[in-house]
Amino acid sequence: MEMTLLLNSTYEPLRVLHWQKAITLLWQGKVEVLEVYDRQIHGISISIKLPSVMRLLKLVKLKESHRAVKFSRINIFTRDGYCCQYCKRKFRTEELTFDHVVPIAKGGRKTWENIVTACWRCNNRKSGRTPEEANMRLIKKPVKPRWSPTVTITIGIRNTPESWRDYLYWNLELDADPAET
Repeated sequence: MEMTLLLNSTYEPLRVLHWQKAITLLWQGKVEVLEVYDRQIHGISISIKLPSVMRLLKLVKLKESHRAVKFSRINIFTRDGYCCQYCKRKFRTEELTFDHVVPIAKGGRKTWENIVTACWRCNNRKSGRTPEEANMRLIKKPVKPRWSPTVTITIGIRNTPESWRDYLYWNLELDADPAET
C-alpha cells in the first residue's frame, strides 16, 4: 500500500509514514494534505483519497541528535566525494575503503576528524603509518559535516512517487534501483 511523505510545518521532509498513520494524523487535525494518490480508501459513509504528501500544522523541533549526520562508511564516502583523499582519483564504492589518518595503534580514533576515504592501493601504501610517515599528503583535512536535511532523511522506497519530487531536495540520495547498478 502507498506511503506518505510527512513534512514539517516549514516544508522540510521529516519522515515517511504508512498510509494508516497518515490517516490518523489527518483525523486528529495535526496535518494538511498537500498531494494525494489516485487510490481511495472507503469507510461506511466516507471515501478519502490516500494522502501522498502531508504537512504538519505545528512546527516539530528536532533534537540535535536527529540533525547530526550519522557516522557511517557511506557518509564518509559522500563527504569525500567518492574520491581517494591521497591520490585524488574518484572510485566506485566497492573500490574504496576508509583510512584512519592517525592509526588506531598510534592513538587514532574512529571519528569524522580522523577517517578519510581511500582507495585500496593508497590505504595499503600508507599502512599503519601517519600520512607524514608514509610521505603522503591529504587532499583536505577531514571534518565532521554540518547537518543538512538533504542527507538526513532516508527513503527505503525503490520508486519514489512523482508527487514527492517537489518536496524533496534535488540531491537527496534514494535507494538505487537494482537495474541501474
